[in-house]
Amino acid sequence: MSAGARAARGAPKASGAAGAQASKPPYDVQRQRADFPILSTKVHGKPLVYLDNAATTQKPRQVIDAVRRYYEAQNANVHRGVHLLSEQATSAYEGARAKVARFVGAGQAEEIVFTRGATEAINLAANAFGAGRLGKGDEVLVSEMEHHSNIVPWQLVAQRAGAKLKVIPVTDDGELDLGGLERLIGPRTRMVAIGHVSNALGTVNPVKHIVKAAHAKSVPVLVDGAQAVPHAKVDVRGIGADFYAASGHKMYGPTGIGFLYGKREHLEAMPPWQGGGDMIRSVSFEGTTYNDVPFKFEAGTPHIEGGIGLGAAVDYLTGIGMDNIAAHEHEILAYATEQVEALDGIRIIGTARHKAAVLSFTVEGVHPHDVGSLLDRDGIAIRTGHHCAQPLMERYGVPATNRASFGLYNTRDEVDALVAGLGRIGELFR
Repeated sequence: MSAGARAARGAPKASGAAGAQASKPPYDVQRQRADFPILSTKVHGKPLVYLDNAATTQKPRQVIDAVRRYYEAQNANVHRGVHLLSEQATSAYEGARAKVARFVGAGQAEEIVFTRGATEAINLAANAFGAGRLGKGDEVLVSEMEHHSNIVPWQLVAQRAGAKLKVIPVTDDGELDLGGLERLIGPRTRMVAIGHVSNALGTVNPVKHIVKAAHAKSVPVLVDGAQAVPHAKVDVRGIGADFYAASGHKMYGPTGIGFLYGKREHLEAMPPWQGGGDMIRSVSFEGTTYNDVPFKFEAGTPHIEGGIGLGAAVDYLTGIGMDNIAAHEHEILAYATEQVEALDGIRIIGTARHKAAVLSFTVEGVHPHDVGSLLDRDGIAIRTGHHCAQPLMERYGVPATNRASFGLYNTRDEVDALVAGLGRIGELFR
């Protein structure tokens, strides 16, 4: 087995994972695939091979049915109605919040703020929490592998305050260079914002270690968990994060919904970020009294069906077992890494020891966009581009990469289809 494949196989779970789950039935990928209607689709007359899960995951019938049930039988606004439909919708929506809290190990449901996704969650934390901590000359520590969503919000609040970003570098194999972490977290560091799993490399970062180092200097930490939550059991209290952000659409739920976990003491102290209905207790022209957490951060009519669908996605993942999902995906990643590495003219970008289900690579002499277009003709969906990680692409001296990212329903046969497609592309451009 190649070094890259051994590295892919060597990471059974994301950092901060909780203890082993209750025993689950043996993993049956074909049974899981049957839950996803879109996987029977044909693209250009070929069976769909969907390998773009880091961008968004497909939705199981259980999630689709939950959203449909809401519209067919429960459609009403939440929190403010006394009629039956409103009470039913509120119960389903708030029940979903409780499910998310249990799923990520939050201490209480009130520590989960529903947002449009991880991007809005990070913006909320940056503006309602981070901005108040920053002054001229202060620093926010991020890493070189961050998604733009965990760079730009901090740049915006830092620019307004006269602060700046400080960057943890990335090694050639795609790991954070944490040598001298205590020095990087300096006397002017006011916030650390770090990705749990890199969307462009698949690297699983040692977030628990980073949080501990930051807390030793009284610096709070936000963890971007958008790419971690779908792949392994996450325990936010075990990690110790002050904030943890994730997106529903990357964890088999609807688009337009996500969440921010925040420690209760932080959420209580933070001012609202947006104003409107439901985030208030009372309003007058002289002043406003704000609602309790988490509602003071959820202005306006929420994405009700999205929250309910997210709750159904949590049920679905819990039913399979995150340990089972992690083991299956790492087996697929190890196989894919070994097979793709064996092809001529392939350069794999990101060979960290601990990886989640992402394989990024370049094909010698072929632009990634051409690779993606040619694979699409065979029904194979991958992502090409900079993956909202332009500083990282610059670090590796490439404008873009090809990214195959795996989910709970992907198979070895689909990896074989990808490898065969890449082989044909190599012959075409040789």
